[in-house]
Amino acid sequence: MLQQLRYLLLQVRNPDDPMRQQEVNCFARSLETQVSQISVFDLLGGQLHEADLTETDVVLIGGSGHYSAAGEGDWLEIALESLRVVHDTRKPTFASCWGFQAMARAMGGRVIHDLNRAELGVHHVSLTASGKADPVFGPSGEVLQGLMGHEDTVVELPPGTELLASTDRVENQAYRFLDRPIYCTQFHPELDRESFLGRLNTYPEYVTKISGLSLDEFRHSIHDTPETMALLKRFVQEIAPRHLNQT
Repeated sequence: MLQQLRYLLLQVRNPDDPMRQQEVNCFARSLETQVSQISVFDLLGGQLHEADLTETDVVLIGGSGHYSAAGEGDWLEIALESLRVVHDTRKPTFASCWGFQAMARAMGGRVIHDLNRAELGVHHVSLTASGKADPVFGPSGEVLQGLMGHEDTVVELPPGTELLASTDRVENQAYRFLDRPIYCTQFHPELDRESFLGRLNTYPEYVTKISGLSLDEFRHSIHDTPETMALLKRFVQEIAPRHLNQT
């Protein structure tokens, strides 16, 4: 059954962004499913409505190369309203990076741009007590390693959520909604070393800005993070099936 799940990936990426297809491929690999099982909805192209989710079992929300969840603009208001639709439908949802930030803001949390708390590369992620008890996070161990790249930070979680993980620099690294199957991570469980370096090659300006190093210098610190890569598949195995017949 899990191999037949229908996914909808919500993207915020420019039409010429080569990471549009790479992101689909990364989620397919992590979920051990076919690329053909993942449809894409472009949040820059207009509002998502409940009818757009009729043929969807699991919603995925990924990163963004050029757009901030901490800013303003008509496109962002439309995107945030779309995420409220996802929340209202109670569809099983996994959001990473921009999706983590945007879902927090859409549901009443607060996101700011803060280079002092920017993180890039592999960082240690410590589970909270709730994270250790969680069926998705708990089996990965008390301290994970996660691949991440962000300048925006969630400084207040939305109501009705619980914190699952933190880093030394950023408290809010992962959370879940208490009354619906929505998990959100600041880090990228869908990426491995190769795909993460592909992102850095596409957006090299972030490497120098955040790390102060050149891409060639920085790439040697990047490695696979199997503990966090397991989260997506575990979410689909443990959480999604309980809710597929309720939506």
